[in-house]
Amino acid sequence: MTNYIVGVTGGIGCGKTTLMQCFADLGIQAVDADIVARQVVMPGTPCLQAIQQQFGSDILLQNGELDRAALRQRVFSHSADKAWLEQLLHPAIRQALLQQLAQLTSPYALLVAPLLLENGLNTYVNRVLVIDLPEPLQLQRAMARDNASEQQIRAIMAAQISRQDRLAAADDIVHNDTSIAALQTQVARLHTFYLQQAGLTP
Repeated sequence: MTNYIVGVTGGIGCGKTTLMQCFADLGIQAVDADIVARQVVMPGTPCLQAIQQQFGSDILLQNGELDRAALRQRVFSHSADKAWLEQLLHPAIRQALLQQLAQLTSPYALLVAPLLLENGLNTYVNRVLVIDLPEPLQLQRAMARDNASEQQIRAIMAAQISRQDRLAAADDIVHNDTSIAALQTQVARLHTFYLQQAGLTP
């Protein structure tokens, strides 16, 4: 089991997946909260059954999987539904994250979560690493990646913690506004530091 956990976060489009790959190339394992969030609502899970009971079968796709777009639309405009869904999913996601982290074996591990700070997941990590971009570039990259409108991306950004607050909560910051090579250089430096930190843990 890995004893030293680095929490990774950043706004939409900042490059968390690319950052995770840079660490993976160095042999560091990660748990991705976005993937776990999808796993806890797979067909046959208690969470999906509860969602179906609450919102009806039209919240499912024909193959029995959750229609995430329909659910997002439903809860975005109904605060009571959103609160109900969060109460159901957050504990389930948290439990699954911790179980998966406990199975990792690299010298230290990453917990990657867009809402690391908002959902209090930073209480489970030793350090917080923020990947950062100037907001105009963040907007541009997220729109291109998700093929989404500026309005949609701005709404997601508004729902996340502000860039200023995120940076204030960071122990370490990686700047992703130039090249992959520049990102890899920053990661290599942090990797050495994290290995030292992990070596100091009993």
